Amino acid sequence: MATDIALRNVVLVHGGFVDGSGWQGVHERLVDAGYHVSVVQNPTQSLAGDVAATLQVVAEQDGPVVLVGHSYGGVVITEAGRDPKVSALVYIAAFAPDKDESVNSLIADPPPGAPVPPILPPKDGYLFLDRERFHASFGADLPAAQARFMADSQVPWGIEALQGAVTEPAWRTRPSWYLVAADDRMIPPPAQRSMAQRAGATVVETPGSHSVYVSQPDAVVDLIKRATAA
Repeated sequence: MATDIALRNVVLVHGGFVDGSGWQGVHERLVDAGYHVSVVQNPTQSLAGDVAATLQVVAEQDGPVVLVGHSYGGVVITEAGRDPKVSALVYIAAFAPDKDESVNSLIADPPPGAPVPPILPPKDGYLFLDRERFHASFGADLPAAQARFMADSQVPWGIEALQGAVTEPAWRTRPSWYLVAADDRMIPPPAQRSMAQRAGATVVETPGSHSVYVSQPDAVVDLIKRATAA
């Protein structure tokens, strides 16, 4: 077990369309390295609800916390990260909004040629990804069977979560790290780099799809270790 961990509490926050089970590989590696790891099962119905769910988990920790967010989870940690227990933020192919920004505003004007996520028209206030295009867009580096399971087990993503705006970004007062997925077809890599730079994050880039946290858990764990050792 590791004994030189400056910050041992890690809280993992998933994004839209999925649940916390995608963090399993990251969780196992961190636990084996001596970390105390919690996975938030945020309901992804509204930003306020997801922040509340995250803060409940943060409150249970016995000391300082590193918050880790993937995709929309980056919005959640940007808002929840102002909690006094949060010492650092780690973004994994994630949105890192500024004040008054939301996922909706950040994706409103994609650059020419940028891949467009296959989000279906809203139904009863919720969004899904096109199952047939899930593999290519969300997890192109995953085995086909695994991507199919993720597509078939999607969690409805609420319009209120999509439109939820950050009040004051935690990255202004917390050190942050950012893993850019260079082959991402959900959040264009140039947008990831731009958000990371704006947040003053320490940036690491790796080949990988939007599901880089599933397909490359070692790369994610390495970045989290850097954040906890700082």
